[in-house]
Amino acid sequence: MSLVKYEIFSRVAEVGSFTKTAESLGLTQSAVSHAIANLEKEFGFPLVHRNRGGISLTNDGYVILVNIRKVLHFDEQLRQEAAKITGLTKGTVKIGTFTSVSSKWLPEIINKMEKEFPHIRIELIEGDYFEIETWLLNGKIDCGFINVDHSNHFEIIPLKKDRLLCIVSEENALSRQSMIELEQLKNVPFIMPTYGGYHEVKFLFESKGIEPNIRFELMAEDSIKSMVAHNLGVSILPEMLLESMPSGCSAIPLTEDSFRVLGLAARFNLSPAAKQFVDVTKRWIQETSVS
Repeated sequence: MSLVKYEIFSRVAEVGSFTKTAESLGLTQSAVSHAIANLEKEFGFPLVHRNRGGISLTNDGYVILVNIRKVLHFDEQLRQEAAKITGLTKGTVKIGTFTSVSSKWLPEIINKMEKEFPHIRIELIEGDYFEIETWLLNGKIDCGFINVDHSNHFEIIPLKKDRLLCIVSEENALSRQSMIELEQLKNVPFIMPTYGGYHEVKFLFESKGIEPNIRFELMAEDSIKSMVAHNLGVSILPEMLLESMPSGCSAIPLTEDSFRVLGLAARFNLSPAAKQFVDVTKRWIQETSVS
């Protein structure tokens, strides 16, 4: 059946390996290889590059992948609608998320989902803002937490305004201030958070025409906080990430009105199970007053 081959191809694209695909789907490696070869024969062009380093998609393969995932999405939606008619909400919802949401929100949201909809399976895929938006566009996920409040490609449900705070060592003279002006950071060694997509810290500096004196660029928030605590520079991080701070480190508000907007982005054509996840998330945000 073509849908089985489509699922195999989608998984190969995700993990980049015939062996890992076979293991995850409970198939033999030869069955996976045979399915991809059959698809290539049906379409009339190669879908993957086969090499010692693994499997990667051809340009044509990427085009086909987007459409195959649409077919798989509608098949899943059909099955969920049929289950809904019989009074049972079930299915799989794939969620794109990043570290702060994974640690602060999702454990409670998933607990609530499991209590209300025990037959809905949640799959989490972690990435940065750019990756999550890309996964939404190519159909790899159903919903994703992102840092934008509008989009032409999917519906955005705003969830929280998260203040940006300056973090400094208590050895730094700036730590004795109640607020910090962005201009004061221009000549101070700065530790820049790095991740893909919309970047609120860089955007904040650019909006004020300030070029920071970047000493280090780091992705892990704990590493940034540790560097600051050792007085190796200052940084700016969202308040949501600063509930636990190392000793010798302070978080101080900026005089500029600065924040990131966390939202849940959803495809316009959601399955019943994904709609339930969106609804539960919105209700949990309202009940806990995190916004």
